[in-house]
Amino acid sequence: MNILLIGSGGREHALAWKIAQSPLCDKLVIAPGNPGMANLGQCHNIKATDVPGLVGLAREIKADLVVVGPENALAEGLADALAAANIPCFGPLKKAAQLEASKGFTKDFCKRHNIPTAAYETFDNVEEAREFLKTYSPPYVIKADGLAAGKGVAISPDYQDAVAEVEAMLGGRYGPASSNIVIEEFMAGEEASVFALCDGETAILFGWAQDHKRAFDGDTGPNTGGMGTYSPAPIVTPELLRITETEILAPTMAGMKAEGNPYKGVLYAGLMVENGRPRLVEYNARFGDPECQVLMLRLKSDIVPYLLAAATGGLKNLPAPQWHDDPAVCVIYAAKGYPDSPLTGSVIRGAEQDFGPDVTVFHAGTSRGEDGSLRAAGGRVLNICARGKTLQEARDKAYEAISDIDWPGGFYRTDIAWRAL
Repeated sequence: MNILLIGSGGREHALAWKIAQSPLCDKLVIAPGNPGMANLGQCHNIKATDVPGLVGLAREIKADLVVVGPENALAEGLADALAAANIPCFGPLKKAAQLEASKGFTKDFCKRHNIPTAAYETFDNVEEAREFLKTYSPPYVIKADGLAAGKGVAISPDYQDAVAEVEAMLGGRYGPASSNIVIEEFMAGEEASVFALCDGETAILFGWAQDHKRAFDGDTGPNTGGMGTYSPAPIVTPELLRITETEILAPTMAGMKAEGNPYKGVLYAGLMVENGRPRLVEYNARFGDPECQVLMLRLKSDIVPYLLAAATGGLKNLPAPQWHDDPAVCVIYAAKGYPDSPLTGSVIRGAEQDFGPDVTVFHAGTSRGEDGSLRAAGGRVLNICARGKTLQEARDKAYEAISDIDWPGGFYRTDIAWRAL
């Protein structure tokens, strides 16, 4: 098969790493890719949101499958354009991708289909939002309705801070993404990430993990797109998975199909778990980043048949995916200033050495300098991932690898997987 992978982050590097191992993959082409992916396939400098350019590339390489990594490409309708060109695509059509692209859409959908989630209201007016806040108790949860690269969520400790967040978001902090906002009740508990592959009819579980959203140790500091993950997570029990399948995933699949938007691709359910019961925090229409990285390290099965079946149908005919028993950990090495104003351009040394068979470094926001040096080119820059016989061993290996990387311009959390350990 000729496979085209869309994206340039750590999630896409992990997918490229796994896809390239498949005996079914004759040719892997990546757009736009990053320096870490350059030895896994051919990289073409076409942006993930350049829909005509990507469809043209898919035609040019006679792609048998296009795998879409980032959510912005889906929101731009890339899957729709590929469907029109009769090219199989792993990723939902634009209307189905609203499950991520609009938090208001998803909350209304959950209400229609009795899917457990937090109580909420949607606003585009500061005065109305300010009055509504008075009916809730702190902490307050305020979310930009649209895509904000993982940063459009604020948890305010008091009313004054919540009002300031409402004013900033509706005032354009995240551009069009926050022209509408969702205010919802605060859900106590522990977060978990559960993934399912979907072909419009069938959904099969495809791994689970736990993410660390806050920037600093002890779950402090601003929310980010994720500072690290580990899998498996003790919070995700067989009973929790059963409830998630029956009360969240199954009604979502049935509801989307009934409303004329059958869902294909990967569906990422962000859950809040309290007393063993899950409630939906949000849906993402793509693999989590950095959850995808630990899932790819643990996935024993060839990923390509599953991606193809999700794109073209027939997931129910495949065996359940097989996983390595060894736990995996991913630690994000981010640029100083992230998530607000990351410093780019600094030189990174030692990240491309051989760390041994149990450690893999995925590039997330890197570029090449004119001198060939590796440089920071984003907020989350490197994903240092490791597998071990135990979670502690996996974590130790990841942090040992980090200590061998020379990058004064970066920072990382030192407590990834602390809940489990």
